[in-house]
Amino acid sequence: MNAKTNFKSPFRAVSVLALGAALGLGQVAPLAAQDTAVTPEAEPRTTADAPDATRPLTFADLAEQVSPAVVNITTSTMVSAPTGPQGMVPEGSPFEEFFRDFQERGDSAPRRSSALGSGFVISADGYVVTNNHVIEGADEINIEFFSGKVLEAEVVGTDASTDIALLKVEGDELPYVEFGDSTAEGARVGDWVMAMGNPLGQGFSVSAGIVSARGRALSGTYDDYIQTDAAINRGNSGGPLFNMSGEVIGVNTAILSPNGGSIGIGFAMSSDVVTEVVDQLREYGETRRGWLGVRIQDVTPDMVEAIEGLEGAAGALVTDVPEGPAMEAGMEAGDVIVNFDGKEVPDTRDLVRMVGRAPVGEAVPVTVLRNGETVELTVTLGRREDAEAAVPASANGSGDAAETEMFGLNLSELTPELRQQLELAEDAEGLVVTDVDPASDAAEKGIAAGDVITEAGQQPVASIADFEARVEEAREAGRKSLLLLVRRAGDPRFVALGLGETE
Repeated sequence: MNAKTNFKSPFRAVSVLALGAALGLGQVAPLAAQDTAVTPEAEPRTTADAPDATRPLTFADLAEQVSPAVVNITTSTMVSAPTGPQGMVPEGSPFEEFFRDFQERGDSAPRRSSALGSGFVISADGYVVTNNHVIEGADEINIEFFSGKVLEAEVVGTDASTDIALLKVEGDELPYVEFGDSTAEGARVGDWVMAMGNPLGQGFSVSAGIVSARGRALSGTYDDYIQTDAAINRGNSGGPLFNMSGEVIGVNTAILSPNGGSIGIGFAMSSDVVTEVVDQLREYGETRRGWLGVRIQDVTPDMVEAIEGLEGAAGALVTDVPEGPAMEAGMEAGDVIVNFDGKEVPDTRDLVRMVGRAPVGEAVPVTVLRNGETVELTVTLGRREDAEAAVPASANGSGDAAETEMFGLNLSELTPELRQQLELAEDAEGLVVTDVDPASDAAEKGIAAGDVITEAGQQPVASIADFEARVEEAREAGRKSLLLLVRRAGDPRFVALGLGETE
């Protein structure tokens, strides 16, 4: 290997710091044997009765079937020469001459950096799927087939949100594989799966395991990962995860590891997500996801009592409605989205995926819960990729610098000085939290000094009197908590504050 070649890993390792404590990792004790009473009439169980027939005796036939469609990917990128000081040593040091010679030889000149990854062909005319991070920033991409043939690839489109990229090579009648259903039989927890790729640059390699879990989320908005214990390592990025029918049910993307190597916790983006992305990249060269135009948060159990008409911790609570499709349709902050396009909304994650899958420009029926009543809206979806975040200005507010202490919160009405200190708009309204009792329910819910309470009981508050009135109304209605809309640095979120004690 040329000394100037700098191989970088395209495979992400998910940090495991603090994970052990969160999971309560400890020693694994053997399972106790189950006592079974055997009557004299009972016949002994034979090998044929055991479920061994469901286990593959070998993966060889499957590997032979799909190998021609799995590819190694090598990328090349020109890396600029370092511009900072190289080899700083004290004047007169015995190493001074060495570093001067090193720099004069031109070793700091621009050079090519290479990376390795995996992929798979999905059509006879040469479309190839891999991870976006495998080819990101590359100016040269080569595809090596199992037969040894190497072809240069062009990027059709990429999607950073799901870490998927679609490439194209010139060819006819190329071997290819098809996507399978990652939600059907063959992708259940416990089903056998097989991974293929280019681990650690070792070339075509096969590993097998089972589906360990489904529906895993790492850090992306549209995450839907299959977790597997099939060994996948650096270089497996972009490679396929097969079911036992030879269908691709996932794209190997990340591993959980303290040392960069496989410890049996790998993640493959489900084909349920990948197929939608690939279809859009193939047709448009980019993704086109629906956009509702709201800021939302999950409904927590302690909010159920505070929101009139809500029967359980489900739906998506709207915290803000900037200018966009939802505002045009009449949606309001404080609405709980319970149904989107005829489907119930379990939580915010599901809503985001529902909206993202909906066609841009489509008029979609949306049901919201507002002040204890259901309201039917029709929203014409925009395009998420084109959307720009916008926060509407608050209504005008004024008043003296009145203060009070309630529920462990020191509250102050907004003054010009506080608006300037908190970098708020001149027409911003609400109550500023100036201090929080660390032992209070409010502190436990994350309210902190500097937060601005703009709504209480889903009604605007601009003064201490407004806030006290909302508290009294909630108590008269027999509620155990009061829903507050709290803004921090402009970002809104709802908090249900307990009303257990009378102030």
